[in-house]
This record gives sequence, structure tokens and C-alpha cells, in this order.
Amino acid sequence: MSVEKKSGLDELCSTLCASFIEAVPVSGAALSAFSGSMQETMLGASDDLAARLDELQFDLGEGPRWEATRSRVPVLLPYVRSMTHEKWPVFGKSLAETEVQGLFVFPLVVGALDIGVVELYRTEPGDLGEAGLGTARALADGAAWSLLRRVLAPDDGDNPGVGLSPSRREIHQATGMVLAQIGGTAADALLLLRGHAFAHDQSVRETSTEVLDRQLDFTPLPHR
Repeated sequence: MSVEKKSGLDELCSTLCASFIEAVPVSGAALSAFSGSMQETMLGASDDLAARLDELQFDLGEGPRWEATRSRVPVLLPYVRSMTHEKWPVFGKSLAETEVQGLFVFPLVVGALDIGVVELYRTEPGDLGEAGLGTARALADGAAWSLLRRVLAPDDGDNPGVGLSPSRREIHQATGMVLAQIGGTAADALLLLRGHAFAHDQSVRETSTEVLDRQLDFTPLPHR
């Protein structure tokens, strides 16, 4: 990745983290994204503690970020001090040694494609409130699309499978089906096909075939 591209990504991640902190009652935020074969990397964090929380869970292989990734629904821990953390005991012990009082993890999902996670923490106990939760969900949806456009589907020729010409009939047909599933534009639908191909080490034609065979559906999940 060129210095210019990395700088642009850093700026985007900084902006996305700041948007959560400004609009939701949280103290910090961290963004991580999945790439090909579900490898994961932290893209940015608002502060050292946000980065540390992400790093701890990644190193330990346990924590709410993994639960959110598996379930594809938010994991909300508004009172971490009074919880027993049976699902992630080692991380829970490490968490108790920080100033974190609340932790909220939102999966970044676009249809069938897992983009990554955003982790938000609070230094005061308590939930986000109905309005805060709704705002966080909306921001997570927007962040997923932003990262998909910027990171997971670069149309720069570096990845032949992703950059496959959309002139072939199967890709046109699949793009139309995805467009019907998600709304938006044809460019968004093609972007999803490219992103899924990239994340699963496929060509766009292979991903398109899965859509046409109804093995793959990008209809957005209802919020739970």
C-alpha cells in the first residue's frame, strides 16, 4: 500500500472513530477490518486504551469482539465491573485492570459480507440509551460501507480477482440481483461482489455464480 493510500486510510479511520465519540456517549473507539481469508487488522483507534482493548482480545483470542463477529450482532456490556465474564475470563481479568466501565462492540456487516468490528468503551458505567444505541448502529452501518469502499475492494489492479471486468453477463446479472437485495446503486452492488470475492479469495465471476445460484444473499440483516 502506498504512503498516499495509507495516509488516506488513516484519515478515514480517524474520522470514523471521532464520529462515534462525538455522537454516542462513549470515551473511545477502535476500528478493525477483515481482509482475505478473514485475516484481521486494527485500522485505527482514538487513544491508547482503545487500541489496547483491541490488542488484548486479538492476542488472547477471546472477548466480546469475537462474540460480535461470530453472532453478527452487537455485544453490549454497560457494567463490566459487575459482570463475571464467563465467556472471556482472561480478558475479563485484564479488563478489570483498566479504567473501562462499559464496552460495546458492533459488527461491521454489509449483507453477507463481514467487514470488521468497531469497539467502543466508556469510563463511566451505564448503557448507551435508546437514542445512543440507534446512532451507534447507524454509524456502524456507515463505517462498514466506508471501509468496504476504501479497504476491502480497491479497484487498483493489485488483485486480479477483485478487479475483474464487469462486462461479463454473469456479473451483470448478479449485480442486478444484489441491487434488488440492497437497494442503493449498481456501483454499490458491484462493490459488494468485489468485496466478497476479495474476502473469500474468489474471482468476481465465482462470487456472481453463487449469487445467481441463490447460495449467497446480501439482503441486510434486521437489527436485533
